Amino acid sequence: MTGFHLAQINVGRLVAPPGDPRVAEFVGQLGEMNALAERSPGFVWRMVDDPDAAAVAAFPEVADARFQINCSVWESVEALWEYAYRSDHLRALSRRREWFERPDGPHQALWWVPAGHRPGLPEAMGRIARIRDLGTGPDAFTFRDRHPAPVAVRSGRERHSAPLRSRG
Repeated sequence: MTGFHLAQINVGRLVAPPGDPRVAEFVGQLGEMNALAERSPGFVWRMVDDPDAAAVAAFPEVADARFQINCSVWESVEALWEYAYRSDHLRALSRRREWFERPDGPHQALWWVPAGHRPGLPEAMGRIARIRDLGTGPDAFTFRDRHPAPVAVRSGRERHSAPLRSRG
């Protein structure tokens, strides 16, 4: 245990508004996929609230009903991988090209957060921007270019467990 969890965001723009028959199957299974995630080993949290006005001002695309955001926190990269690619979620994922426009840039990011932290929309969208602007790295990466969790920094008391000796 590192004291860190894995945050993830993925975004996409539907090919049609949520009420359109072209995306009805996708929209119809959102609850099922979210419930599956929440039951999955290693799941910690997912963003469920609508973005606040400040977030919409900073990211106008989120006001578009076709723009879909998924942000969650997991205990590890492996736990998220198991959910995304080894569960019934893969059935929906394999059909994403039917329901979503082709992205014109990065559409997902992974990053490490201290255990207990819940990323907000500005933080999460900033990780996609970081990949777009600078490429992947320890602060924002993908499954293809994974980075390990940071090593927790110990407090001064723990670091110096042996008594200090005077130099005099």
